[in-house]
Amino acid sequence: MKIRTTFLGTLALSIILNMTGCSSLDEKLISDSDTIISNYTNIVTANYGDAIKDAKALEIAINDLATDPTEESLKRSKEAWLNARESYGTSEIFRLANGPIDAEEGWVAEAYGSLEGQLNAWPLDENMIDYTIDADGEKTSGNIIDSKGLFEPGGEESSAIDVTTITIENITALNENGGAANVATGYHAVEFLLWGQDQDYSNFIKDTITKGAMTAGQRALNDFTTDTHATRRLAYLQAASSKIVSDLTRVASGWDLVVSKDCSTDAKGCYRAAINDRLTGVDAKKNITEKEALKQILSGMGVFIKSEVANERIAVAVLTPSEEDEHSCFSDNTHRDISANYQGFKNVLTGTYKDIQGKSFLDQVDIETKNKIMTLMDSIEEKIDSINSVATTRAHFDHQIQPNDPQVKVIVRLKNEMRRLGDMMSIVAIQNGIDLTSDDVTDPDETKL
Repeated sequence: MKIRTTFLGTLALSIILNMTGCSSLDEKLISDSDTIISNYTNIVTANYGDAIKDAKALEIAINDLATDPTEESLKRSKEAWLNARESYGTSEIFRLANGPIDAEEGWVAEAYGSLEGQLNAWPLDENMIDYTIDADGEKTSGNIIDSKGLFEPGGEESSAIDVTTITIENITALNENGGAANVATGYHAVEFLLWGQDQDYSNFIKDTITKGAMTAGQRALNDFTTDTHATRRLAYLQAASSKIVSDLTRVASGWDLVVSKDCSTDAKGCYRAAINDRLTGVDAKKNITEKEALKQILSGMGVFIKSEVANERIAVAVLTPSEEDEHSCFSDNTHRDISANYQGFKNVLTGTYKDIQGKSFLDQVDIETKNKIMTLMDSIEEKIDSINSVATTRAHFDHQIQPNDPQVKVIVRLKNEMRRLGDMMSIVAIQNGIDLTSDDVTDPDETKL
């Protein structure tokens, strides 16, 4: 659906803006899709809207679990988590473009908090949050759940936090406190608390613990009912799920359709307006030129599909090979992470999201290059379909990456093709008038695999 602003729409728009305190048409809703950037912002706004909706459904399910912990309410919470991962997974393509989700400096970081690490940090040291079963079959201890008073996570320059009562504030303070693996918040913290440790095997040579290639974590219901720390686990789940909603809402506020009158006091809609060059007055200095905006988006796309998904999320898991290095290792949902992440990339490249269709980066690409890209994407999609099919019928991703499983060859080829697709973003950029090199679509710290 191509959305355009008509005369009557503009008249209605001005009435709405006056009612909301936005009196200038320079602060109007950016809803047209006749440029790549305006269409991109439509996609971002819609995708984050879905992610928030699904996160709220997860929060409700977990509150129901806390009120009445039963096998059914635990099952509903897991289903809500899996559903929430779908819409968040497609939104990850908006990362690495100096936008609200993870900008590290400047007004964007200050306004929106750079909350990606609070939402989706991984891999996490689950022993920091709750017990696991060690090599001797014993429960570990000394975690947030079983601690009272001050808890110090350990690591470089870690600081102690009072966890007498589990709150959003103290799990936020503990997240990545002392090290990147000290993850206390976000989707994967909730995932671990719902599923528990996924002990599929002791190692790939001596398979002594396996509970089956189709079995994820099996946290017992009594962890939420009769166990000594049941109440704290439920409180942790409630705090973590509420924080996901609030963090997503803050990030999404930057893409709001209505722009704040003063971005220094309320940044609602300000980033969306800035990359569309629509901010006026004292905020005009925050505007991002079209070329810079396009360069940030394209370089982010390249780095994400090449360095983050292909290397960090696929190649590292294959190289290890370890369930600890797969993205959603407790729920065994990694196959869906890969699928959703790729779909998000495709959405932006083709300018589509559900019923949104507008200008895309491929519109300016010559037919030969476009055919090469589409052929490569067709091949990638075949491999993703294969991984998904096997994950739902024979073996989850953590077993597909075993050296003796034929699927590992499919996964390695997928990684290689995603890397090539990431490199091709520099060609797409050049044909859209943007100067981008292969270095711009490569994380310099990526694992060389």
